[in-house]
Amino acid sequence: MDAAMKKPTISMRTFRYAAAQGGFSLIEVMISVAILTIGSIGLLGVFGLAVKATQTTQEDMVSRQLAAETMESIYTARNSAEIGWPAIANVSNGGIFVDGLQNIKCAGPDGILDTADDASCLTASGATCPNGGIECLTEPGPDGVLGTADDVVLSLANYQRQVQILPLYTTGANPTLIQTLAQVSITIQYTPPSQSTPKQYVLNEYVSAYH
Repeated sequence: MDAAMKKPTISMRTFRYAAAQGGFSLIEVMISVAILTIGSIGLLGVFGLAVKATQTTQEDMVSRQLAAETMESIYTARNSAEIGWPAIANVSNGGIFVDGLQNIKCAGPDGILDTADDASCLTASGATCPNGGIECLTEPGPDGVLGTADDVVLSLANYQRQVQILPLYTTGANPTLIQTLAQVSITIQYTPPSQSTPKQYVLNEYVSAYH
Protein backbone atom coordinates (compact mmCIF):
# COMPACT_ATOMS: atom_id res chain seq x y z
CA MET A 1 0.00 0.00 0.00
CA ASP A 2 1.25 3.45 -0.86
CA ALA A 3 2.71 5.38 2.09
CA ALA A 4 0.52 8.37 1.28
CA MET A 5 -2.62 6.29 1.86
CA LYS A 6 -1.65 5.24 5.35
CA LYS A 7 -3.72 6.77 8.20
CA PRO A 8 -1.75 8.91 10.66
CA THR A 9 -1.37 7.40 14.09
CA ILE A 10 -0.99 9.19 17.46
CA SER A 11 1.14 7.52 20.05
CA MET A 12 0.19 7.53 23.77
CA ARG A 13 3.23 9.68 24.51
CA THR A 14 2.02 12.32 22.08
CA PHE A 15 -1.47 12.22 23.60
CA ARG A 16 -0.21 12.65 27.15
CA TYR A 17 2.00 15.56 26.06
CA ALA A 18 -0.92 17.25 24.32
CA ALA A 19 -3.12 16.78 27.38
CA ALA A 20 -0.46 18.23 29.63
CA GLN A 21 -0.09 21.28 27.40
CA GLY A 22 -3.84 21.95 27.17
CA GLY A 23 -4.96 25.01 29.34
CA PHE A 24 -7.85 25.40 31.79
CA SER A 25 -11.34 24.63 30.71
CA LEU A 26 -14.07 27.30 30.78
CA ILE A 27 -15.72 25.68 33.80
CA GLU A 28 -12.45 25.72 35.74
CA VAL A 29 -11.95 29.39 34.95
CA MET A 30 -15.49 30.25 36.05
CA ILE A 31 -15.08 28.37 39.33
CA SER A 32 -11.78 30.16 40.01
CA VAL A 33 -13.35 33.54 39.33
CA ALA A 34 -16.25 32.74 41.65
CA ILE A 35 -13.90 31.73 44.49
CA LEU A 36 -11.79 34.85 43.98
CA THR A 37 -14.89 37.05 44.02
CA ILE A 38 -16.17 35.53 47.28
CA GLY A 39 -12.75 35.98 48.87
CA SER A 40 -12.56 39.61 47.73
CA ILE A 41 -16.00 40.38 49.16
CA GLY A 42 -14.91 38.94 52.49
CA LEU A 43 -11.78 41.09 52.51
CA LEU A 44 -13.80 44.20 51.69
CA GLY A 45 -16.08 43.46 54.64
CA VAL A 46 -13.12 43.14 57.01
CA PHE A 47 -11.67 46.38 55.63
CA GLY A 48 -14.97 48.17 56.21
CA LEU A 49 -15.09 46.98 59.83
CA ALA A 50 -11.52 48.17 60.36
CA VAL A 51 -12.33 51.63 59.00
CA LYS A 52 -15.46 51.83 61.17
CA ALA A 53 -13.50 50.81 64.28
CA THR A 54 -10.87 53.45 63.54
CA GLN A 55 -13.53 56.15 63.21
CA THR A 56 -15.17 55.29 66.55
CA THR A 57 -11.93 54.82 68.50
CA GLN A 58 -11.38 58.56 68.85
CA GLU A 59 -15.01 59.13 69.85
CA ASP A 60 -14.79 56.40 72.48
CA MET A 61 -11.64 58.01 73.86
CA VAL A 62 -13.30 61.44 73.99
CA SER A 63 -16.35 60.02 75.81
CA ARG A 64 -14.12 58.36 78.43
CA GLN A 65 -12.24 61.63 78.94
CA LEU A 66 -15.47 63.61 79.32
CA ALA A 67 -16.73 61.17 81.95
CA ALA A 68 -13.41 61.21 83.82
CA GLU A 69 -13.22 65.01 83.97
CA THR A 70 -16.79 65.13 85.28
CA MET A 71 -15.90 62.70 88.06
CA GLU A 72 -12.94 64.89 88.97
CA SER A 73 -15.33 67.84 89.08
CA ILE A 74 -17.52 66.01 91.59
CA TYR A 75 -14.51 65.34 93.79
CA THR A 76 -13.67 69.04 93.53
CA ALA A 77 -17.19 69.90 94.68
CA ARG A 78 -16.88 67.53 97.63
CA ASN A 79 -13.52 68.97 98.62
CA SER A 80 -14.71 72.57 98.37
CA ALA A 81 -15.16 74.30 101.69
CA GLU A 82 -17.97 76.39 100.18
CA ILE A 83 -20.19 73.41 99.30
CA GLY A 84 -21.59 71.06 101.90
CA TRP A 85 -22.07 67.34 101.42
CA PRO A 86 -25.89 67.62 100.92
CA ALA A 87 -25.21 69.73 97.80
CA ILE A 88 -23.47 66.75 96.14
CA ALA A 89 -26.74 65.66 94.54
CA ASN A 90 -28.95 66.42 91.56
CA VAL A 91 -31.08 69.56 91.51
CA SER A 92 -34.19 67.39 91.83
CA ASN A 93 -32.82 66.16 95.17
CA GLY A 94 -31.76 69.55 96.46
CA GLY A 95 -28.22 69.49 95.06
CA ILE A 96 -26.26 71.50 92.51
CA PHE A 97 -25.90 69.05 89.59
CA VAL A 98 -28.44 69.52 86.79
CA ASP A 99 -30.71 66.64 85.81
CA GLY A 100 -30.89 64.89 82.43
CA LEU A 101 -28.68 64.91 79.36
CA GLN A 102 -26.94 68.24 78.82
CA ASN A 103 -24.75 69.71 76.09
CA ILE A 104 -21.07 69.72 77.00
CA LYS A 105 -20.20 73.12 78.45
CA CYS A 106 -17.29 74.37 80.56
CA ALA A 107 -17.34 75.05 84.28
CA GLY A 108 -18.68 78.44 85.34
CA PRO A 109 -17.70 80.59 88.33
CA ASP A 110 -18.13 77.68 90.77
CA GLY A 111 -15.46 75.66 88.90
CA ILE A 112 -17.72 72.58 88.80
CA LEU A 113 -19.07 70.91 85.65
CA ASP A 114 -22.75 70.22 85.00
CA THR A 115 -24.11 72.85 87.35
CA ALA A 116 -26.46 75.72 86.59
CA ASP A 117 -23.69 78.28 86.00
CA ASP A 118 -21.80 76.36 83.30
CA ALA A 119 -20.39 78.73 80.69
CA SER A 120 -19.39 78.75 77.02
CA CYS A 121 -16.06 77.11 76.20
CA LEU A 122 -13.19 78.83 74.40
CA THR A 123 -10.77 77.71 71.72
CA ALA A 124 -7.01 77.81 72.19
CA SER A 125 -6.96 81.28 70.61
CA GLY A 126 -9.57 82.59 73.07
CA ALA A 127 -12.57 82.62 70.73
CA THR A 128 -15.92 81.15 71.76
CA CYS A 129 -16.38 77.57 70.58
CA PRO A 130 -18.95 77.12 67.79
CA ASN A 131 -22.50 75.85 68.31
CA GLY A 132 -23.26 78.20 71.16
CA GLY A 133 -20.07 77.63 73.11
CA ILE A 134 -20.35 73.85 73.33
CA GLU A 135 -16.96 72.42 74.26
CA CYS A 136 -14.59 72.00 71.34
CA LEU A 137 -11.18 70.52 70.67
CA THR A 138 -8.51 72.70 69.08
CA GLU A 139 -5.75 71.16 66.98
CA PRO A 140 -2.86 72.98 65.28
CA GLY A 141 -3.34 73.74 61.59
CA PRO A 142 -0.82 73.54 58.75
CA ASP A 143 1.65 75.82 60.55
CA GLY A 144 1.90 73.32 63.43
CA VAL A 145 1.38 76.06 66.03
CA LEU A 146 -1.58 75.98 68.43
CA GLY A 147 -3.49 79.21 68.97
CA THR A 148 -3.06 80.69 65.50
CA ALA A 149 -5.58 81.57 62.80
CA ASP A 150 -5.31 78.24 60.96
CA ASP A 151 -6.18 76.06 63.96
CA VAL A 152 -8.64 73.24 63.35
CA VAL A 153 -11.63 73.41 65.72
CA LEU A 154 -13.63 70.23 66.35
CA SER A 155 -16.97 70.79 68.08
CA LEU A 156 -18.31 68.28 70.60
CA ALA A 157 -21.90 69.13 69.74
CA ASN A 158 -22.40 65.44 68.97
CA TYR A 159 -21.97 64.61 72.68
CA GLN A 160 -24.27 64.98 75.66
CA ARG A 161 -23.57 64.28 79.31
CA GLN A 162 -25.74 63.26 82.24
CA VAL A 163 -24.76 63.15 85.91
CA GLN A 164 -26.87 61.05 88.27
CA ILE A 165 -26.04 61.03 91.97
CA LEU A 166 -28.06 58.37 93.73
CA PRO A 167 -28.44 57.83 97.49
CA LEU A 168 -27.39 54.50 98.97
CA TYR A 169 -29.24 52.47 101.56
CA THR A 170 -28.26 49.68 103.87
CA THR A 171 -29.47 46.18 103.11
CA GLY A 172 -31.84 44.22 105.32
CA ALA A 173 -35.43 44.29 106.40
CA ASN A 174 -35.32 47.96 107.40
CA PRO A 175 -32.96 49.76 104.95
CA THR A 176 -31.71 53.14 106.08
CA LEU A 177 -30.05 55.94 104.16
CA ILE A 178 -26.25 55.96 104.24
CA GLN A 179 -25.58 59.59 105.05
CA THR A 180 -21.93 59.71 103.96
CA LEU A 181 -21.89 57.73 100.70
CA ALA A 182 -23.51 58.15 97.29
CA GLN A 183 -23.37 56.41 93.91
CA VAL A 184 -22.37 58.48 90.89
CA SER A 185 -23.40 57.45 87.37
CA ILE A 186 -22.01 59.54 84.50
CA THR A 187 -23.44 58.87 81.04
CA ILE A 188 -21.87 60.19 77.84
CA GLN A 189 -24.16 59.82 74.81
CA TYR A 190 -23.05 60.36 71.21
CA THR A 191 -23.94 59.20 67.72
CA PRO A 192 -21.01 58.01 65.58
CA PRO A 193 -21.11 59.21 61.94
CA SER A 194 -21.44 55.65 60.67
CA GLN A 195 -24.44 54.83 62.89
CA SER A 196 -28.00 56.06 63.20
CA THR A 197 -28.54 55.11 66.84
CA PRO A 198 -26.83 56.81 69.82
CA LYS A 199 -24.04 55.09 71.67
CA GLN A 200 -23.41 55.46 75.39
CA TYR A 201 -20.43 55.27 77.71
CA VAL A 202 -21.30 54.95 81.40
CA LEU A 203 -18.93 55.48 84.33
CA ASN A 204 -20.15 54.28 87.74
CA GLU A 205 -18.30 55.19 90.93
CA TYR A 206 -18.93 55.96 94.58
CA VAL A 207 -18.22 59.24 96.34
CA SER A 208 -17.80 59.59 100.08
CA ALA A 209 -18.33 62.60 102.28
CA TYR A 210 -14.83 62.06 103.67
CA HIS A 211 -11.70 63.20 101.83
